[in-house]
Amino acid sequence: MSLKAAASGLVVFLLSVQVVQGQDGWGVTYTSTKICAVTGSSVEIRCSYKYPSPWGGRVNTVEKTFWFTKWNNKKPVDLKTVSEYAGRVENLCEKNICTLRIRNLRESDSDEYKFRIETNQEGGRYFGTPGVTLSLTDLSVQVESKDPSSANLKCQSSCVVPDNDYVWYKNGEKIQTATSSYLQVKFNYPESYSCALKGYEDSLSPSVCVTGRHSNTVTSIQGSICAPKGSSVDISCTYSSNECITSKFWFIPERSHQGQNPSQPEDLSKDSQYAGRVQITETWRGYSTLRISDLRDSDSAQYLFKFKTPSFEWSSDLPGTTLTVTALQVQVITATVQQSNTYAELKCHSSCSPAGVSYVWFKNREKIMTTVTSSYKGLLHHADRISCALKGHEVFPSPAVYAPRIPSSSRPSGEIKEGRSVTLTCSSEANPAANYTWYKRNSNADVPLLSEGPQLVFSSIQSSDSGQYFCTAENKLGRTSANTFIDVKYAPKTSSVLASPSAEIEIGKSLQLTCKGGANPAATHTWYKDNQTLPWGSKDIYQLASITLEDKGNYHCESKNKYGQINSTSVHIDVQYAPKLPSVSVSPSAEIEEGSSVTLTCSSDANPAANYTWYKENDDSPKASGQIFTITYLKAEHSGNYSCGAQNKLGRLNSTLHLSVVAGSMKTVAAGSITAVIVCIIFLIAFLLIRRKRSSKPTTEAGERPDNDAQVRMYVSPSAAVQNTTPEQEAEVCYASVRFIKNQEEALYSNIKPAHLRRHKKDEKDMEDDVDHSTVTFKSHSATAESERHEAAEDPSALYSIVNKKPRVLT
Repeated sequence: MSLKAAASGLVVFLLSVQVVQGQDGWGVTYTSTKICAVTGSSVEIRCSYKYPSPWGGRVNTVEKTFWFTKWNNKKPVDLKTVSEYAGRVENLCEKNICTLRIRNLRESDSDEYKFRIETNQEGGRYFGTPGVTLSLTDLSVQVESKDPSSANLKCQSSCVVPDNDYVWYKNGEKIQTATSSYLQVKFNYPESYSCALKGYEDSLSPSVCVTGRHSNTVTSIQGSICAPKGSSVDISCTYSSNECITSKFWFIPERSHQGQNPSQPEDLSKDSQYAGRVQITETWRGYSTLRISDLRDSDSAQYLFKFKTPSFEWSSDLPGTTLTVTALQVQVITATVQQSNTYAELKCHSSCSPAGVSYVWFKNREKIMTTVTSSYKGLLHHADRISCALKGHEVFPSPAVYAPRIPSSSRPSGEIKEGRSVTLTCSSEANPAANYTWYKRNSNADVPLLSEGPQLVFSSIQSSDSGQYFCTAENKLGRTSANTFIDVKYAPKTSSVLASPSAEIEIGKSLQLTCKGGANPAATHTWYKDNQTLPWGSKDIYQLASITLEDKGNYHCESKNKYGQINSTSVHIDVQYAPKLPSVSVSPSAEIEEGSSVTLTCSSDANPAANYTWYKENDDSPKASGQIFTITYLKAEHSGNYSCGAQNKLGRLNSTLHLSVVAGSMKTVAAGSITAVIVCIIFLIAFLLIRRKRSSKPTTEAGERPDNDAQVRMYVSPSAAVQNTTPEQEAEVCYASVRFIKNQEEALYSNIKPAHLRRHKKDEKDMEDDVDHSTVTFKSHSATAESERHEAAEDPSALYSIVNKKPRVLT
């Protein structure tokens, strides 16, 4: 055996042997197999467990763990449901380690304790056996031997304890040097002796008078007492002495130093804190009872009895009776919160419980049931209040547990100005105490979490923080909420003017100007056009029912409230309209002759600026686009009506002008030349006819040949004059070739030229310098008339004729 320190600070004697039981993944490991403890003390029994997961192909989870000693209907009975252990046992589990704690041990607690686990699967149950054997012992002082002057004493225990773990008392005073289980004493005065185990001084053995005669003794009837707050309790002891007792009283060691004489304990009957609540009675000689009424938390203490004789004073080292005043409370073990009610498992808990006590449960102060266990299961409405009490002490119930009531929220009084510090506070009556959470509602019903705790703090609140807030109060039994509204005041912020439907507006349409920008309280507005104040009132919207050209300009607004003012950015209103009737002009405006150029111009007042398109009458395709239309070389067919179309996105209008093209001076010259050519042609035809008649006669002499090198070139002027002829040329017989060529209308002239182009350089230059004249070229040839006819056949445009060699003048 060895002496171990338990987690609670209490000491038990245990066998340090680990015992492991397990199979197929199930197992329980106890830290010891045997524990020996002293009556009235506390003990802790610890184990660890394991289980298979998954099991049977399914997830296996632990749903319940408990300790037991007895079976009922082939099922183990949880110690917490056994009345003998009520209020004295706890099952403390953390992860896979569980500890059974038993307080105020009794002899009946001696038993074998086993641990059991139950899972969510059918057949998923296991307990470790053998368990842990707990043995309880009462100490006693045995007189081993004695003689007339001395005796040998032994502190007897059924537990084997190390020899230096004992405490001895003589006449109620601790013997500092005595630590063994044996003590040798001398008889020099009637004295009493008692012993205890170190760490268990409250579990004291009865006092023994070694001389065999009546000695001085004080024995507490109970080592510890547990009583509910508000109730009454009796604390008793027995005492004896061989002398006449001169005084006796009850006291608390902790309050001994608070009296006028610190070395002397204070009689409780004279303590102001117990005034009217303390009563001392003695039913028979040597039996004293201290009764304390209306117990308070501060009454929890150790109470001692003391007496004095003329030659003796009982010491106060011996432990007395420990009183624990417990305030019952209802603990929420599990709870399932539904919309209108909650299913909960509750426990009536106290730091200590009297032996064999029953529990009484109350709902809304009405008694609903009495149980031998401390647990209650039932359906609760959110407004229900549940409390418990010990049977026989129903007038001292526990505080009730209930879901949070509707919270109250507080905020600073008066106006909240932007930039200041603001704190919102939420509070709700609830037991267990409520947890608080803050939210803010927004337009899309989103409620993001803002803060946890009863307070929501804005160190520098902004205008964007304005809105509806709500806090929730929640505990295990339910949840509720409350709203509060924050209205942050601030000066007008950066603003602008919004034009609707647009800043580009068609004349005659309606226009709405809106001064945009926030302010709280709402701002008054002043309107300006081109920095001139407009008498439009103080509203943030201005309406123009039918806009005109005079409404064009720059607009802005000024916003003002008691916290400040600001000017908006300006907006430019552009009044737009369809094109006006276009005006058209022609340049030059004088008589327009063929071959010249002309510029047509079209203009129209329009916003936005018009686009221009030119058309000619009876022609669907446009002639040109743009404001200016230029015709570079006029012809007669250019005459006619021209229309100009001016168009923008708002409309279109057309204007028309008439253009007349007349013949010019160069055409007159050309016409004269053509007339002269026609006369020459007629003359030549007549001449050829006469020549043909004469050629039928043999008038030509042998050996005569025409002179091939002789040429006559004649130009016909507009006056039909013949130039550059000589008598020799006129005397020769020559062939004349007349050819008409039409080049183009812009440069109209006719050419009469020889069949064979043999020209002198001077004649070529003359031809280039005067292209508007009709030219008749005569050329002599040595070829016969047949060859001439052949050439005429090759050139259909050439007319050939044989002329007698006789000087003539063409007219």
